[in-house]
Amino acid sequence: MPNDATAYKRRTFLRKVGAGAGVLLSGAPLHSVIAQSAGQNAAPALVTSERLRPQMTSGVMSGDISRDKAIIWSRADRPSRMVVEYASNENFHNAQTINGPIALSSSDFSARVDLGGLPSGQTIFYRVRFQDIQNPAIYSAPQSGSLLIPGGGERDITFAFSGDEAGQGWGINEAWGGYRIYETMRRFKPDFFIHSGDQIYADGVLEKEVRLDDGTLWQNLVTPAKSKVAETLDDYRGNFAYNLLDLNKRRFAAEVPFLVQWDDHEVRNNWYPGQTIGAAEKRYQQRDLSTLAANAKRAMFEYNPFRIDPSDPERVYRMFNYGPLLEVFMLDERSYRGPNSQNRQSALTQDTAFLGAAQLRWIKQALLRSRSTWKVIASDMPISIVVPDLNPDVPQGTFEAWANGDNGKPRGRELEVASLLKFIKQHDIKNVVWVTADVHYASATYYAPDKAQFTDFKPFWEFVGGPLHAGTFGPGEIDRTFGPDVRYVSIPSDMKQNRPPSELLQFFGVGKIDARSKVMTVSLHDVDGKDLFKVDLHPEA
Repeated sequence: MPNDATAYKRRTFLRKVGAGAGVLLSGAPLHSVIAQSAGQNAAPALVTSERLRPQMTSGVMSGDISRDKAIIWSRADRPSRMVVEYASNENFHNAQTINGPIALSSSDFSARVDLGGLPSGQTIFYRVRFQDIQNPAIYSAPQSGSLLIPGGGERDITFAFSGDEAGQGWGINEAWGGYRIYETMRRFKPDFFIHSGDQIYADGVLEKEVRLDDGTLWQNLVTPAKSKVAETLDDYRGNFAYNLLDLNKRRFAAEVPFLVQWDDHEVRNNWYPGQTIGAAEKRYQQRDLSTLAANAKRAMFEYNPFRIDPSDPERVYRMFNYGPLLEVFMLDERSYRGPNSQNRQSALTQDTAFLGAAQLRWIKQALLRSRSTWKVIASDMPISIVVPDLNPDVPQGTFEAWANGDNGKPRGRELEVASLLKFIKQHDIKNVVWVTADVHYASATYYAPDKAQFTDFKPFWEFVGGPLHAGTFGPGEIDRTFGPDVRYVSIPSDMKQNRPPSELLQFFGVGKIDARSKVMTVSLHDVDGKDLFKVDLHPEA
């Protein structure tokens, strides 16, 4: 973990702002803290009643950080203007102020500011307020955060990765401590966090109580949006808002920038574009998946610190440069895929698309242009773990991920993987590492050509994190096409499925790049931070 003075000052600052800044440290129940949080800072003199002030009940977040840029995100409860102050010191001496956009109902009162020209390699302290539109003299209480701008290559880089949040009926249980894994990850002091998808379970309804195997009760915090499957835009918004009720996540988000992608449960289990929900699924009135996906993507953009590309405002795949040590490439394996099928086609077509032709070209060229030592590809699904599509409205033998389970030469979606891996070898692109989630257990796999059916690639590692806070499943069947050598699995092979968070089988990964040696150490951890697996990856010269 970093122990430099900058990191120490950053966290000292966040402890000082404490509960009054929305980086809530108390153990009070969520409902009472949320009601009081904005009132714990001194209000402007003109304010005589807390109810007159805009409220910020979702905290603050930063994300999409690259070189000298960062997105700052927050949300109000009424029409109001986002105002961001930021400085390179915790006292906000010589702070700059940006009057940001007006948060309106059209964005569910969320807003973001894209900061530019930030100093390389420095910690930025920021605080957010919302100015009332009707009475500009009235502001919300400020909420504060911090972030580190990459650059220079003179300090270590630490990042965390995981996915899968609030799934299989396991929501925020205040008595258990909420989303405890976020507090554990925070203690590792990552410079950023890769959320590998399934940020929400839009198709997962929460019950107030779930009886566990030992007879005790798991008690969920339940909101109207989590009491039904998501169909409308407001339903999806409510799912994203739900996770930000958790104090651990809000404190983490104020301190650690997010890089996010999506997978299936942001919309509906195993969905693909153009799909229609079949008659066997009774919970949905809206059965057109393209409509549901449009609502989900809009809510996802509203509730995350995405930097929207004006030339392609629907785009999820993107890259982030962290200087000479690291570049991160975020994939989108939902928006351009063909239908889930038996996945055994012999040629690349739209039916075999997983990334799609345009995104496949993009990732190849982006890797080719990269001059960073390490290239981390964030994939929302693993390469060799077989993921069957078991929805009742699809035929048996249908597959959801890359692998098709036949252990043979690449076919179907595996053709895209083969094309990318061959390109990396042909152009001698060095030090490519994959991180992912989705399967609800952690693993570490080394891919070796001498064990593969397809051999035209350079050896590489893939690390799986998750779930953050959801049911634990697996382990999955392994497809041998690309020579996977599974070095670690975090759960027993005979485990009962859908284990609750209380059994502590929740997982995340940490990557740390040593600035001097350029060695990347990747480790896997459980919800309490215990070391489960660790490997040092030495860079290829």
